[in-house]
Amino acid sequence: MATASSRTRAPRTATFFVTCIAIGLAAGLLSGLFGVGGGTVIVPFLVLILKFDQRLASGTSLGAIIPTAMVGVISYAVHGSVAWIAAILLAIGAVVGAQIGTWLLPRVSQSILRWAFIAFLVIVIVSLFLVIPSRAAPFEVTWWNGAALVVVGVLTGTLSGLIGVGGGIVVVPVLMMMFGTSDLVAKGTSLLMMIPTAISGTIGNVRRGNVDLVAATTVGLAACLTTALGAWIATLLDPLVSNILFACFLVFIATQMAVTALRARTSSAPSV
Repeated sequence: MATASSRTRAPRTATFFVTCIAIGLAAGLLSGLFGVGGGTVIVPFLVLILKFDQRLASGTSLGAIIPTAMVGVISYAVHGSVAWIAAILLAIGAVVGAQIGTWLLPRVSQSILRWAFIAFLVIVIVSLFLVIPSRAAPFEVTWWNGAALVVVGVLTGTLSGLIGVGGGIVVVPVLMMMFGTSDLVAKGTSLLMMIPTAISGTIGNVRRGNVDLVAATTVGLAACLTTALGAWIATLLDPLVSNILFACFLVFIATQMAVTALRARTSSAPSV
């Protein structure tokens, strides 16, 4: 019986490594610029170009995110743009939420989930043009917003387990709009939150054979080369410009998810 890692694994040719490096460079830049893991770039390219199956691509992407997020956190921390306690609280909630999402996965309609998340992204996109965060605003963790951060982490982890979305897509806009953090703090905190979650998920994926370690290492190391550049560009951008670019990125994600949902609906429709 073939394992997950042997079902669809590209041959180790020069094209394979060049492709992994190119994917990593693009993912790293987006990760640093927007505070996301980069999986929205890594997964589709691994599937489309290197012909990975979806599960192996997702597991490989999660492994590549670990070094990428570490470099991103360091880059944002240099500018004082990481809320350490908030990130820990989010991570605690996300680890619990991921288990909930895994449990709910076979019990909830994926189509309904995708469309609900797309609706959430549309609301976020509109809000990004209405709420411009101040970079001078301090972010202090209290008992009340600390509890709220854990709840946000649980919801983020649950969504991640259910539909495979990265935490940054949820955490960054929520921190800006609900907690009043600056865009830079939201991105740095989001990247820090991802590290323990990605490590935990990768350990499980390795045990199940759902990670191509060579591809994950190549993509992750390449991403490290551009993550700091993305974070540096983020510090140069005006908050409004940053919001507009992030909104464009979310439009891309929402469109990608809508196409996936429509394809799944078409493939499941009975023939006449």
